[in-house]
Amino acid sequence: MPSQQILPITQHTQLSSYPFPESNPSSVSPSSSSSVDTMLLKVEDDPTARLLISSSFENEQASFQPIKPLLPKIKTAKTFYQHRRRRTNSEDSISSLSDIEGRRSLRRDVGHAAAETFLLTRLSLKLLRYLGVGYRWMTRFLALGCYALLLVPGFCQVGYNYFFSSQIRRSIVYGDKPRNRLDLYLPKNSDGPKPVIAFVTGGAWIIGYKAWGSLLGQQLSERDIIVACIDYRNFPQGTISDMVADASEGISYLCNHIAEYGGDPNRIYLMGQSAGAHIAACTLLEQAIKEAGEGESTSWSVSQLKAYFGLSGGYNLFDLIDHFHSRGLYRSVFLSIMEGEQSLRRFSPEVMVQDPNIKNAVSLLPPIILFHGTADYSIPSDSSKKFAETLQSLGVKAESILYEGKTHTDLFLQDPMRGGNDQMFEDLLAVIHADDSAAQARDAAAPLRRRLVPEFMLKLARSVSPF
Repeated sequence: MPSQQILPITQHTQLSSYPFPESNPSSVSPSSSSSVDTMLLKVEDDPTARLLISSSFENEQASFQPIKPLLPKIKTAKTFYQHRRRRTNSEDSISSLSDIEGRRSLRRDVGHAAAETFLLTRLSLKLLRYLGVGYRWMTRFLALGCYALLLVPGFCQVGYNYFFSSQIRRSIVYGDKPRNRLDLYLPKNSDGPKPVIAFVTGGAWIIGYKAWGSLLGQQLSERDIIVACIDYRNFPQGTISDMVADASEGISYLCNHIAEYGGDPNRIYLMGQSAGAHIAACTLLEQAIKEAGEGESTSWSVSQLKAYFGLSGGYNLFDLIDHFHSRGLYRSVFLSIMEGEQSLRRFSPEVMVQDPNIKNAVSLLPPIILFHGTADYSIPSDSSKKFAETLQSLGVKAESILYEGKTHTDLFLQDPMRGGNDQMFEDLLAVIHADDSAAQARDAAAPLRRRLVPEFMLKLARSVSPF
């Protein structure tokens, strides 16, 4: 009697759940591939459903482990094309989802641009409301319109990069108050921690806005420097105390979180321009006073700052109040911003540092470098010169660098848009990269910056500038 060979019976595990509600089979076997084909075809028009069904079915197959038969399983042409179709469907679905995400990102950018434009319009109307609509300010606003129109080629290029560059992180929340946002300008090169500038923008304490620092931020990031433009509450949403508190909160965020963005927490510089220079100086001095006192809790330290840069700032309000009044920032409005005449001393850094009661606080201040143009009529250059001299007399390392014939906006707008060599920009880099020979070599080999606005338009803008 010939011997008989008994082949094992392959048992299939019953599925507890099935990806298709309309079908409820008790088991899945190789012979059921035709039903799977039918169900996949039902969702041919829905890429998302097709992706989900294919993924779910493959997961169920992964958990399905039958006893291996003695005879090898032969892969048929039908099975091959079935797997090929699934893979193609999944790839198409992923591509479709990527396109959808790209469109959503573009809508977010456009929506953000619209919101920023609305905010700037509101700030301009607010400024007009507080300064009045007399003949003087009507002519100034007309001059401002002409000035901005002449610089439109530069503004368009800077604005496009601001809204669409992948190197800019916009509106990072640093506090729980209104306008507690900052923009980060990150270098393309991410090797090693980068020096950081915490920048407080100007705007007459009324129209200050973080995007004003976009041109400076983009140009410094090209030299491997991270720039953080700190937004803050303006008048009348807040007064000078609120502005200083916001600036301090923004600096604190950077000191404690900048390493997460590739910044070096041991190389942070504080910088401000115009009204922002005044706010930053007040913030720096107030923090030093807190640290010199007893029992004051602080979230950042003056010792964490390598230096302070003041660009076209005012530091003695007693000397400036009449000057501002003559130029249209009327005494009543200015005193409201500064919380009354009794607060002028507290928010005049040049006056405060001379108080013998805060001698210990003054000794904590980092090196201070003040940049100013001699043709600045918005805030006279003597403001920076006198503040530097006062600090030097008190033993603080300080200096003022004056640029002959430069106006309030030359150093911050016209010169950077002119391209080529910019003396103030080079002086700033020389301080930041003073201890980095490799960065100095890269600065020396860097190509000249490109021009953003034709020269004749820059000269016309300078001649009509209301600043």
